[in-house]
Amino acid sequence: MSIPASLAPELEEVLQHGSSARRAQTLKRLAILFAEGASRFNEDHIALFDEVLCQLSREADAGARVELSHRIATIPNAPPKVLAELASDDDIAVAQPLLKQSARLRTAGLLEIARSKGQAHLLAISKRIGLPTPLTDTLIERGNEEVLRSLAGNPSAEISDAGLAVLVEKGGRDSALGTKVALRSDLSGSLLRVLVLASSGPARQRMLALAEPGRQSEIRAILAEPADEKPIPAAARDYKAAERRVFELREAKKLDEAAVVEFAENGQYEELVAALASLCAVPVSVVDRLMAGERVDPVLILCKSASWGWQTARAIMSAMAGPGDLSSRDLDTAYANFERLSPTTAQRVMRFWQVQHWERSPASE
Repeated sequence: MSIPASLAPELEEVLQHGSSARRAQTLKRLAILFAEGASRFNEDHIALFDEVLCQLSREADAGARVELSHRIATIPNAPPKVLAELASDDDIAVAQPLLKQSARLRTAGLLEIARSKGQAHLLAISKRIGLPTPLTDTLIERGNEEVLRSLAGNPSAEISDAGLAVLVEKGGRDSALGTKVALRSDLSGSLLRVLVLASSGPARQRMLALAEPGRQSEIRAILAEPADEKPIPAAARDYKAAERRVFELREAKKLDEAAVVEFAENGQYEELVAALASLCAVPVSVVDRLMAGERVDPVLILCKSASWGWQTARAIMSAMAGPGDLSSRDLDTAYANFERLSPTTAQRVMRFWQVQHWERSPASE
């Protein structure tokens, strides 16, 4: 079954001389005809419908294009050319049904739309089932608050580690976004901790109210951490001499990963902190606070952001003040987390720390 022979003369006449109203009527009849027989059409039939529907839709009014878009949005073998044209229509009423629902649209075409169209088109794309990471990365890069909230609330969207880090950074300032990000099953423990500590009190309560039991336990554990994790007050350590030594090494172009390992293995704690601060471009006070804590994940982030290896991270963890000797189980867990952490994610978290200075927001107290 394809376009009936009896309709061919009418189509020819409509395409050449038909009024807008007649074109819209014919377009509707063909769309219904295709929808009813789509499961039985072969590729030749589909190509024929595609050519005719394209010609009719290009000169049809917005209402007719919107109706066509809704009618073919869920058809698995919808005509690809007219589908692509309608999906990229500047009128979001025309494009939205396809951007949200059509499984026939290819990722490459969606990427082109996501990179060139406005926020309404991005919002529609953010609601698709099974969004791949190239698309979510683009949505995160270009999307406004509404788009990001919609994307974060889409559990089927695949979001890269770097994308999640950006959402965490923005979620610390946007409580609605932060809550949605906190509930995602693909959010790592280290990023959850950054998000929770940067969020306001009311935002944390919303996270707890909406989270699954396992995630609730994680959030409560983070909130139960002492407000001050430092066994030695920051003022008790004088980093001036260490900073001068590190500055001299930098000037001599000898400040590198090997120098960091040497400081760690020799127990030169102040020099180690000063070197990390210099190489990672964060204040000494921030590194001091991170190193004095009982958790090792900040060290993993510092090392990964600098593209250092596991042995360097292990040496630094061994030199940390406070936690004592690490068990084999602790080291195995830390290694697994280090391997999963990408440099891009670590660098984004580092930028977040540079802004936050690893302090809780006044609004959260």
